[in-house]
Amino acid sequence: MIIFGPVNSRRFGLSLGVDLSGAKKQCNFDCVYCELEAAKPMSEQENVLSVEEILAKLRAVLKKSVKFDVLTLTANGEPSLYPHLKELILELKKLASDKKILILSNGTAVLDEKKIQALMLCDIVKFSLDSANEKTFYKIDRALKEIHLSTMIEKMAEFRAKFSGALVMEILVVKGLNDKEEEFVLLNEALAKIKPLRVDLSSIDRPPAYAVSGVDELRLLELSQLINSAPVFIAKKKSDVKLSFSKEELLATLRLRPQSEFDVECFDEKSRENLKNLLEKGQVKTLNLAGVKFYKV
Repeated sequence: MIIFGPVNSRRFGLSLGVDLSGAKKQCNFDCVYCELEAAKPMSEQENVLSVEEILAKLRAVLKKSVKFDVLTLTANGEPSLYPHLKELILELKKLASDKKILILSNGTAVLDEKKIQALMLCDIVKFSLDSANEKTFYKIDRALKEIHLSTMIEKMAEFRAKFSGALVMEILVVKGLNDKEEEFVLLNEALAKIKPLRVDLSSIDRPPAYAVSGVDELRLLELSQLINSAPVFIAKKKSDVKLSFSKEELLATLRLRPQSEFDVECFDEKSRENLKNLLEKGQVKTLNLAGVKFYKV
């Protein structure tokens, strides 16, 4: 299935997916946490969909007046391996001119100038960065050996400096691999260079390709405290726990760490009232960071 969804994403809104790989996994990584079957990494796609085939499938869906906010380029693998990416994005912008275009990439596109030019056309780019430690990076992402992490981080920073859209970074935590504090100290340093709009922090929530497991939300929260170079968003599961904050506590909390609209769902009624009052007085402001609202001082 080339076009799928829409799906309701807490991170990017209502998303209509475009799979640029089709039925076969085609990726230059073989991540241990991938929900697809393990497969040997490849530097380029072997089975290539035509631009017209993708557009025809999308036109058929658009005729049904499907509601969505974002057109998301993804793949059974790495979407930037698609050889006609720039041509496709230009056509998508004509076909769905009122929608934002998002690409979910592992970040390796920044190593190729042609792919960089394609990504520059997107409204939102999401790169993965599971580790800033070369050894851990290869253990988790099982990338082609010609992919060098330090170069990729440098190129991500260069891309961000030129990109006029929203850059989001994602870190997926794997138990026993990148769940150590020293890993997140290095990640924070890398993120300070890259300067993303926000960082999405998550763990394994689907059956992985290899025998690995995730960490719980408490550990994600602990690790998130080590990132101060960008706002961090953790997609939390629904919780019955209600948090209570006075106005002074809210100001202190938001000064240290911006809270997302989903964090606020865990506030009790009085805390929400306090937040509303602080917003009205202008002591707290809201920011829309690639589709997620954050509150900060």
